[in-house]
Amino acid sequence: MRHLIKVLFGFFMATAAMAQHEFNPKVKGPSQEPVATLKRIKVPEGFSTRLFAAEPLLANPVAFTLDKRLRCYVAETFRLHAGVTDIRKHMDWLDDDLACRTVADRDRMYQKKLGAKAASYGESHDRVRLLLDTDGDGVADKASVFADGFSNRVDGIGAGLLARGDKVWFTCIPDLWQMESNKDGTKDASRKSLSTGYGVHVGFLGHDLHGLVMGPDRRLYFSIGDRGLNVPGLKAPAALADTGAVLRCEPDGSNLEVFAFGLRNPQELAFDDLGELFTGDNNSDGGDQARWTHLETRATPDGGSATSS
Repeated sequence: MRHLIKVLFGFFMATAAMAQHEFNPKVKGPSQEPVATLKRIKVPEGFSTRLFAAEPLLANPVAFTLDKRLRCYVAETFRLHAGVTDIRKHMDWLDDDLACRTVADRDRMYQKKLGAKAASYGESHDRVRLLLDTDGDGVADKASVFADGFSNRVDGIGAGLLARGDKVWFTCIPDLWQMESNKDGTKDASRKSLSTGYGVHVGFLGHDLHGLVMGPDRRLYFSIGDRGLNVPGLKAPAALADTGAVLRCEPDGSNLEVFAFGLRNPQELAFDDLGELFTGDNNSDGGDQARWTHLETRATPDGGSATSS
């Protein structure tokens, strides 16, 4: 039986003022680029690729998840270089950025360095798009905005999604969000931040809050790159403000703990059939190799954990 890979191309609760601000970004129209890209993808024998969705149904996809009804939620970003930047573009910020110990410190740095232009960091949004295949042909034919308003100065990039039942979890620096859908499942009826304080530094683009997965212990697992974290109430070493880490918590956000740290930028997380956890820790664009890392947790004297591979 042939398998099918369907390829997608293509610190605060939102305030009432945000809800009133309608975000209508310009999205490219249809093109042949996705079809051309399909031809360049190599897959193992027995697999095939097919285009599921492309512009204008979605734009700038970062992560996606499927619910039990095979509805597809997509994290879209419009904040790349429009609120989320890279420290390599602002080397005169470097000392101040490294000195940041909290997300609030980073926000104050933006205001100090940008002055009146700091307001522009709160204009573009990250959001969650819902894609539907209404006729069952394996191709998305309907799209709508499931959740929007992730546009604070310190937000983004939203890079992790997980759907279970009527709940959707979304990792978007500086928050781990839990959203609950409305009765027809088309929009988030409510949302709350389960924890906040991720993304202390500007750091490198892509060193985000991501990797959402449900573990064999029925806990949420997720990862953060070395933009670091300083989460109120989390018992963890101060070094976490300067390193990548993997965390876990109950689905309601309780019992948050550090599973492993000392990583650079752990991306997706995957458990094998024995419950062992692995991650891809990516490289620095400097000729070094990306690493496929086996994560083991063990207690450390300061109440944290350490990782080995």
